[in-house]
Amino acid sequence: MRIALASDHAGYDLKVCVADYLRARGAEFEDFGCGPGESVDYPDYGVRAARAVVEGACDRAILVCGTGIGMALVANKFKGLRATPCPTEYAAEMARKHNDSNCLTLGGRTHASDLALAIVRVWLDTEFEGGRHARRVQKIRDIEDANCK
Repeated sequence: MRIALASDHAGYDLKVCVADYLRARGAEFEDFGCGPGESVDYPDYGVRAARAVVEGACDRAILVCGTGIGMALVANKFKGLRATPCPTEYAAEMARKHNDSNCLTLGGRTHASDLALAIVRVWLDTEFEGGRHARRVQKIRDIEDANCK
């Protein structure tokens, strides 16, 4: 699995922690920015990582801004992305099991690094259950198809 990673300035420090964790796990990832000390607009960086997922260069994305909400809004504009802001490990588990989340968003101002890394671990290690949930995810895809014409 290859992961697209991006943040704005409010999420930069947490993104660095996530990158260190991914590296320690031996996970493949690409950092789409931002760099240290930059004041930036989160859509500019979220769009780069989201595009990498929808174009197939990456399998999933982890995006970090101040709350995770702005990055989720950006990512969910892309057909095929199911971005989920996850405040807890349980939310991350359910986002994967029931929603087949392929984009996790976190908040650099709302998540302590130990909690964020626990959320990332659960999100990466949890498989999609399929079954009745696959039918529901397909309904989301159908809505995207109907609204993208």
